[in-house]
Amino acid sequence: MSERGNRGDRGGRGGRGDRGSRGRGDHGGRGGHSSTTEKKNILDLTKYMDKSITVKFNGGREVTGILKGHDQLMNLVLDDVKEITRDDEGNMSTRSLGLLVARGTLLVLISPEDGSEEIENPFVQADDDE
Repeated sequence: MSERGNRGDRGGRGGRGDRGSRGRGDHGGRGGHSSTTEKKNILDLTKYMDKSITVKFNGGREVTGILKGHDQLMNLVLDDVKEITRDDEGNMSTRSLGLLVARGTLLVLISPEDGSEEIENPFVQADDDE
C-alpha cells in the first residue's frame, strides 16, 4: 500500500502519457501571455503621419484628409477632411468635414494621395457605334 501515490505503469491506461499542458502554463492554457509572439499591424501608418491619405468605408463613402493619429485597432484621426461624393453619371463633388475620427472596423481601403493617380478601368469595353 505504500505505493499508492506512486502510480507508475500499472495497467489501466498504460501510464500517464502526454496529458497536454493543463495547469502548467507553458503552452497557452491559463498560464498567461507568451512573450515570444508579439502582434504587429499589417500596415505601418507611422510613415503616413501628417500626410494626405484617402480612406474608403464599407458603406461606400470616401474621404481624403491628413492623418494625425492612429491606434492598434486601425482607428484613424484625420484633419482637413473632405468627403468625395459621386453621382450616377460619375460627376465628383466634395464637401468639407473638418476633423474626423474614423473607426477601424469600418475601413475598407487606405491609400496615400502622393504617388497615386486615377486611371481608366481597363476591363470596361468601349461602346461601338455601328
